[in-house]
Amino acid sequence: MKSVVQLERTGCGIASVAVLAGVSYRQAQRVAKRLGIFSGDSRLWSETHHVRRLLEQYGIRPASAPKPFTSWKNLPDRALLAIKWRKEQGRAFWHWVVFWRGPHGPVVLDSKPTLRHHVRTDFGRMKPKWFIPIAGC
Repeated sequence: MKSVVQLERTGCGIASVAVLAGVSYRQAQRVAKRLGIFSGDSRLWSETHHVRRLLEQYGIRPASAPKPFTSWKNLPDRALLAIKWRKEQGRAFWHWVVFWRGPHGPVVLDSKPTLRHHVRTDFGRMKPKWFIPIAGC
């Protein structure tokens, strides 16, 4: 799996789908637009429905419900993680990232454009709230 950098300030959901689908950000963005999904829509990073619909367009089936994060070792081989989880005006928001247990060990693929390295292993710094298991891609 390769990391994908989000090209929009709030495009982490689209970028995470692009990682799992093995496509570019622009390609995932075009498919999202066709579905009426836009990075500026706060539902993309405060609900799971839009990301699920976009994943399904690529034939990727996410688990039906998010699971609470308990530890890095208990994660499946592939998962969408909700990090930087917070509440604003009573509404939950988070940053989407992809967890992947690859051939060289576990990593998080983070699309945030200001990061120096988008393949992260600094697990102690990330505080996942929950995750969505992703079946083989």
